[in-house]
Amino acid sequence: MHLGNARTALLAWMDARSRGGRMLLRVEDLDRVRCKPQFAEGVRRDLAWLGLDWDEETAPQSARDDAYAEAVDRLAERGAVFACSCTRRELALASAPHDPAEAGRRCVAGCRGEPQPGRPAALRVELPDADVTVDDRLTGRLAENPGRAVGDMVIRRSDGLYAYQLAVVVDDAADGVTDVVRGADLRSSTPRQVALQGLLGLPTPRYAHVPLMLGADGARLAKRHGAPSVADLRAAGRSPGAPTTSPIRAGAPTKTSPATAWKPKAGESPASSRSGTVRARARPRASIGAKNCP
Repeated sequence: MHLGNARTALLAWMDARSRGGRMLLRVEDLDRVRCKPQFAEGVRRDLAWLGLDWDEETAPQSARDDAYAEAVDRLAERGAVFACSCTRRELALASAPHDPAEAGRRCVAGCRGEPQPGRPAALRVELPDADVTVDDRLTGRLAENPGRAVGDMVIRRSDGLYAYQLAVVVDDAADGVTDVVRGADLRSSTPRQVALQGLLGLPTPRYAHVPLMLGADGARLAKRHGAPSVADLRAAGRSPGAPTTSPIRAGAPTKTSPATAWKPKAGESPASSRSGTVRARARPRASIGAKNCP
């Protein structure tokens, strides 16, 4: 687990526990080829070493294909899903001459719903052409029109794998998630996820996007900064509470300071929290986000 992932997990854990919440662990392993069981197990070891416990581990994404297929069927019933065999290059060439901002976002008119024979087709959903507003607990209000900003979003890839944007929306609803705590790099994905929740008739959780950990150069913390992984620190015999010597800092939130953001509002009932979404990827430092719910 990368230090930035560990920090996000810590903030989510603190938020959940301070509000009387429950922590949920979920392995996000959509890509069966790249995701290996040992990577998820490594994340569990890292969390345990850091003292970040969880109350329940739900089904991994690799076991939820039936739920994703059902969601696609529901979207199809609304007439919002179509097959598309366009390549990224074709999408870019078809869109760019008209509006550079739309490049790669819209299916080529001749292909829409009628994929070319002999070519694998992805499934896309046409997001509503309507404004979506999200009140982030930490960064403030985010407004966007997903239909214009994102366009025809892929929900099942041409290789048959379901897209993360669909999976996480379905998972959060199935797991009863009411609060999402995750890195600021995922903030821009929120309006499209909220739009998809609306199309599926699913509840929208509350969101809080925490600042990323940055290197001394102001870029997102990476191996090139010399930052060790949690496994590296554990193997070196370090204490979980000991500071690292890597030159790292946190990016500033957009609007609200962390001290204000993590304080429950007056009269707010304690939320039982589910947290710790594990994304088991091809690298041992699987990323982790967090969710809180009753």
